[in-house]
Amino acid sequence: MIIGLTGGIASGKSTAAKLLGTFGAHVIDADKLGHRAYLQGTEAFDQVVATFGADVIGEDGEIDRAALGSKVFGAGNRLDELTAIVWPAIRRMAEEEIATTQADDKNRCIVLEAAVLLEAGWQDIADEVWVTVVDREVAIERASARDGSDRGAVQARIDAQLSNEERTAAANRVIDNSKDEAHLTTQLEQLWQEIRSE
Repeated sequence: MIIGLTGGIASGKSTAAKLLGTFGAHVIDADKLGHRAYLQGTEAFDQVVATFGADVIGEDGEIDRAALGSKVFGAGNRLDELTAIVWPAIRRMAEEEIATTQADDKNRCIVLEAAVLLEAGWQDIADEVWVTVVDREVAIERASARDGSDRGAVQARIDAQLSNEERTAAANRVIDNSKDEAHLTTQLEQLWQEIRSE
């Protein structure tokens, strides 16, 4: 069973992934893959430099994320250019890790945690899509407290994402994380038992 786990900012997606890991799932974090996707020596590294210029290379020879970000965010379709390079690279890495994990243990549940699962069209990798949702106001409060961001910046980030309704429409199972972590844990334990019995 491969679960594609996604959700908006401060919806508890990473907490849910960690809990599923404690239950015995193999968790693949697409964010972490994203950091490795364009390391020096990769095809994506060469494509990023060719697309955005050699000045995105930092003193350590790797892509300087801040320099790249300043060229990408708020600059028309430049983000689309970056995702066209990085998303396929992340997908390849995720599929390789899935294949390796399944070769070791074909019955092990795998969780692909990815904020952009639906935007990138990766739901076809998964047997089920699980979505964590949280009320907008709760998300704003949590993200502001966690990141030290001001309310307006958090709202803008939330508005730039898919809505809860759009994510829920694509989900096989919806996890409501508007309450505390104990409530989240109870839901996940129940879902875990369901998929294990199936």
